[in-house]
Amino acid sequence: MRENPNRTPTVKEGTVRTFSEEETIELGRAIGRRLPKKVCVLLTGNLGAGKTTLAKGLIQGLGVAEPEEVASPTFTLIHEYGDHVYHIDLYRLDKPEQVATLGLDDIFDKEAVVLIEWGERFSEWMPAERIEIRLTAIGVDERQVEIKNIL
Repeated sequence: MRENPNRTPTVKEGTVRTFSEEETIELGRAIGRRLPKKVCVLLTGNLGAGKTTLAKGLIQGLGVAEPEEVASPTFTLIHEYGDHVYHIDLYRLDKPEQVATLGLDDIFDKEAVVLIEWGERFSEWMPAERIEIRLTAIGVDERQVEIKNIL
């Protein structure tokens, strides 16, 4: 897939509810189409809240992979899609020294979309300007998704 050239540099703040995995992916697609070419997006929420599900849609909305091609980077820590999308999961890391070995500064310097799950655990490593998306499981398939721009 190729990059969507129609992306605009704004993502609407607010709270949305989704009622199925497919709706969460579709919300991600819509957000992904609106992301600027260089941005950090923190995906926060409890285990099982739907962070990776939303990331599947975000990455598809960016035009670089289909949802079934996106997997959680829990064990590999970083997945790269195309040459401008990074999906990072910091769940397994315990200490800031471990984060230091990932080369996040180099990734943040690139013109890239950087999606980070569990980034709030290491807030000192996160860019001051970012988009935060908090997911909360309301029921089996229902999610509350709160979007906040810190730009």
